[in-house]
Amino acid sequence: MLTLLYTRITELAASPRAVWWLILVAMAEASVFPLPVDLMLVPMLLARRERAWFLASVCTAASVAGGLIGWVLGAFLMEHLGMPIAHFYHADQRILNLEAMFRHYGVWIILAKGLTPLPYKFVTLAAGAAHFPLLPFIAASIVTRGARFFLEAALLRAFGEPIRDFIEKRLALVLFGALILIAGGIALIEFL
Repeated sequence: MLTLLYTRITELAASPRAVWWLILVAMAEASVFPLPVDLMLVPMLLARRERAWFLASVCTAASVAGGLIGWVLGAFLMEHLGMPIAHFYHADQRILNLEAMFRHYGVWIILAKGLTPLPYKFVTLAAGAAHFPLLPFIAASIVTRGARFFLEAALLRAFGEPIRDFIEKRLALVLFGALILIAGGIALIEFL
């Protein structure tokens, strides 16, 4: 099923309405969709490298808007919609753990988890369930999602096809490195 979905998304990335599909997929990915928006963004960036900054901006804005949907689901509809979404992905405990982490670490969870391969929908649902304040949530979402999509745009704009293989094979490693830097920053703040 996921292979079929992946194939369909890459086909949509080449369509004349690709930007609209990017918006829809980015919003859905941040709240309910199973596949990362990168599967649509990367082919679009490769096809139109001169539009890299525009596409990264659109993707960031749509992802943050989808994150707001996830936050609302977590804050007001967690029992009826949020937990069924988490259950569908076998992530019930992950959501509960993230919710508890929000109470202790707050904005740092968004900054750290928004860069990792952990599906962003889990972060948005848990932030809402924890009733994490909306303005810091939006600001941190813009920073973390923007960093991710603009990094991809910059690399693909500069290097094209060879970087695509690198991103597809080692994105988790690169994002893990960024996570270590963020965790180091958190540790530094905690100890100062």
